[in-house]
Amino acid sequence: MSFPTKAPYLIIGAGIHGLSTALHLAKTLKASGKGSGEDILVVDKSGIAAGASGIACGVVRNNYYQPAMRELMAHSVSHWEANAEALSYNPVGYMQISSESMHEDVAKIYSEQQAIGYESSFIEGADACDTYMKGLFSDWRAQGITSVLHEKKGGYAHNTKAIYALAKMAEDEGVRILTGVTVTGLKGTSGASSAIEAVETDKGTIACNYVVVAAGPWVRDFWSMAELPQTVSIKGADGAMHDGIPMWKFWQLQEGVLRVDPESFRTNDGKLPPVVHVDTDAPLYSDVDGSLITDEMWGIYYKPDPHFGGIQGGAMPYKVDTPVDEVAIDPYGPSSPEFVASPEFAHMWVSALAHCNERFSGTMPKYHKEPSGGIGCFTPDSFPVFDVFRENCYIIADSNHGYKMLGVGELVAQEITGGKSALLEPFRFSRYAEGKLHPVSNSPYPWS
Repeated sequence: MSFPTKAPYLIIGAGIHGLSTALHLAKTLKASGKGSGEDILVVDKSGIAAGASGIACGVVRNNYYQPAMRELMAHSVSHWEANAEALSYNPVGYMQISSESMHEDVAKIYSEQQAIGYESSFIEGADACDTYMKGLFSDWRAQGITSVLHEKKGGYAHNTKAIYALAKMAEDEGVRILTGVTVTGLKGTSGASSAIEAVETDKGTIACNYVVVAAGPWVRDFWSMAELPQTVSIKGADGAMHDGIPMWKFWQLQEGVLRVDPESFRTNDGKLPPVVHVDTDAPLYSDVDGSLITDEMWGIYYKPDPHFGGIQGGAMPYKVDTPVDEVAIDPYGPSSPEFVASPEFAHMWVSALAHCNERFSGTMPKYHKEPSGGIGCFTPDSFPVFDVFRENCYIIADSNHGYKMLGVGELVAQEITGGKSALLEPFRFSRYAEGKLHPVSNSPYPWS
């Protein structure tokens, strides 16, 4: 492909959101007779799935305390289910297994899942939960569990396989994907309008009518290029305004792989297990020397994944203390911070696996540091922002909820072509000034 000098629609980022938006925008333009996939250009500074989408754990779930997130995820799960084979998606379900401090929150999630027709089961009480879990895993031994929310939908996809398949689906609709092109600036109009008329790159300038920023953790940089505010004012529940809140913050997502045979983690009847997520305040002791690791709330998630070559999963994130404007986001750079979990992560995670399933006891030597997880770029309330800025610049700031939200691209495409999505409405930038914030749960994760 020769370097294009113009494109009616230019999408920045060849990951889950950029490619999904491109695919659905191509279909929408064709159906309306207002264009085709050939009007869409996707650019990426590295390659397809070279960023956050390529190192994501691939988990797909509906387990959110926030009603707006839950409805958006139900929409996205339907997209995964409709394209399961093409996107290497495993519809094995998802389990939120919790201690008493989260019982009320999880019960609310279950009730509202039933209200929207999302299939799940809810088990309450320590004895009932233990019986239920041992019915799935005979070696289950986690302590202090008083509720189990078993989502029958959801599961996980093989991260890069799904993204490459999505790219092919978009290209089949005529979308052009150009990699190895770094965006260096957004050029505004010369008149009174604030619209963007061109995107500047290290290979040349591309004139465009509409820009979509789908850059995952790099959204901070494009936010700056668009000359948008670095701080926000947030209206609290008491009606008071809180000024000067940083627009962006970064968390290090801790994940790894236990190099054991993925086939060794099956349910009692030999089936692939659901994704297991445990949040508990039970004391966690080392599986290596028996020492106390923590007696505070902790959480892990895990699944057997042949794509990663073992049991893949993670634990709670930790904040990145580096000033926001100095955080380097370079997943495949030689000194990348993306893959650097805290020194204690492996010890904690493998010990937590052994706390839950006896089969993982004594497996610490098989821990393998794997490029997954990465640095997440979060909004002030840790939930996405989907909105139009500068008149013709749609920004998808997923706040690290990205990979599972496959259906967002369809909704964004609708809005770009003149529609409005009720599912995206709760995620407008204006919610901060209006005080329309999402409720906060008791989860140890900042995004649940």
